Amino acid sequence: MIKKIVFVFVLLCFLCSGCSKKEQSQDVLSNIYKRDKIIVGIRTDAAPFGFKDKRGNIQGFDADLSRLIAKSILGSENKVVFVPVTASNRILKLSSGEVDMLIAAMSVTNQRRQILNFSIPYYTAGQAIMVKSNSDAIGLQDFQNKKLIIVYGSTSERNLRSNVPGIQVLGYRDYDAAYNALKRGVAEGIVADDTMLLGYTIKDKSVKLLPKRYSKEPYAIVFRKEPESARILTQVDYIIGNLQKRGRLNRLLEKWQITD
Repeated sequence: MIKKIVFVFVLLCFLCSGCSKKEQSQDVLSNIYKRDKIIVGIRTDAAPFGFKDKRGNIQGFDADLSRLIAKSILGSENKVVFVPVTASNRILKLSSGEVDMLIAAMSVTNQRRQILNFSIPYYTAGQAIMVKSNSDAIGLQDFQNKKLIIVYGSTSERNLRSNVPGIQVLGYRDYDAAYNALKRGVAEGIVADDTMLLGYTIKDKSVKLLPKRYSKEPYAIVFRKEPESARILTQVDYIIGNLQKRGRLNRLLEKWQITD
C-alpha cells in the first residue's frame, strides 16, 4: 500500500513538472496574447528616441513605434508597458525575461548577433562627435591625445580606439551624465550615435555636432536568441516592413525632427 502511495505521488510530481515545463516553454507571442500587454525595454535618456516628458510620461520615436506594434498585435496603442533601460543594462533586462523585447535605440553588430536576435532595421544612425560650440575641432583626428566621452554599452569605444589609438576614453553610464561632464569641461567631446546627441543640440546652443559621421548604425528591435522568439520576430518584421511601405516611419522621423 505504501509503495502504491509513493508511486502515485512520484507520478503526480512528474505530471506537474511536465505541465510546468510546457507552460514555461510557451513562446513570447503566446505570452503577449495571454497577458494582453507587450512589455518593452526602452531608453529614457536618449531623446528624441526615448525620454520622459515634464509629466514623467515616456515619449519619443521608439515609444511611438512600440505603440504602433502594440496596436498591430493587440489592437490598441495603450497595450504596451514600458520598462526603462540603459545602454549598460538593457541586454540583462532582456535576457532575464523582464521584458519581451528591446526598442531602445540599439544598433545591430556582428558581436551582438551571436547572443541576440534582431528585427529588420527601422532606422540607420551614424556615430558623431558633440563638442562645445566654441570648439575648433573639425574631425576625429583633432582629438589625438585628448579626452573623449563614451557611454558604457555603446559601440563608440571600439570605433574610437581603432581610429585614434592615442585617444583617452572616459566612460559614463548614461547620456545625461556624459553631457553634464562635457559641459563641465571634463573632456573635449562626446562620441555617440548622432540621434542620441541630436536632442542636446536642439535644446542647448552651447553644444554642436561635428559634420562627419564615422559609422553606420542600423537600429533594430531586439529579442532573446531562443526558439520561443521566432514567431514574435516574424510578426515584428512584418509590422516594420508595413510601416515603412505606408510611410509611417518617415512621418515619425518628421514628428521627432530626426534627420538622416
